[in-house]
Amino acid sequence: MSSFLSSSIGKKLVMSLSGLFLVLFILVHLILNSFLMFDSTGELFNAGAHFMSLPVIRFGLQPVLAGGFIIHIIYAIILTIQNRKARPQKYASQNLGESSTWSSRNMFVLGGLVLVFIAMHLMHFFIPIQIEGNVHDDYQLVKNLFTNGSMGMVYTGLYIVGAILLGLHLAHGFWSAFQSVGLSNKLWRSRLEKVGYIYAIFVAAGFTIIPLYLHFFA
Repeated sequence: MSSFLSSSIGKKLVMSLSGLFLVLFILVHLILNSFLMFDSTGELFNAGAHFMSLPVIRFGLQPVLAGGFIIHIIYAIILTIQNRKARPQKYASQNLGESSTWSSRNMFVLGGLVLVFIAMHLMHFFIPIQIEGNVHDDYQLVKNLFTNGSMGMVYTGLYIVGAILLGLHLAHGFWSAFQSVGLSNKLWRSRLEKVGYIYAIFVAAGFTIIPLYLHFFA
């Protein structure tokens, strides 16, 4: 087993499985965040945030989620380094634009930028709510970030950029993860690419609409 996990195929499999786990988490997270738009009193969102603070979630699911992120990041770095060592020179005559998408050629860069966005998100919300525990109204905390004058506009813009970067990362990562676990024939690849693009657009649009709604309408 250890020799398989240390092989290139094993590493790709681990990164793909952790990526699919994170894809599911992103969808759940988006659904929870959408409560911000459906209830102006904030009670619905606060109830969801309170549920995420329960011990079974906080000490059970959250460490698993953190582990998924760490494993995905570590294996992405390892595979990127290995791929670059395997192809130290680029072929000048190769037109990469015809054989791959922009997002697939820049997954590592996109992943790094998404990581910065996640760190910003943790600093603004997760640490005050889950770690420090000194926030009594989670809805008001989120609302204030996006409505507080000029800084609210800045944060709104930053979160929109982060949502777009996340969508670009998912556009390739979604279907390639399924390909790595065995669904690699032409028929399924075509289907998964379409589903991946739809999912990426849905996620990017969802995480874009929420800060815009809070800034202009909340």
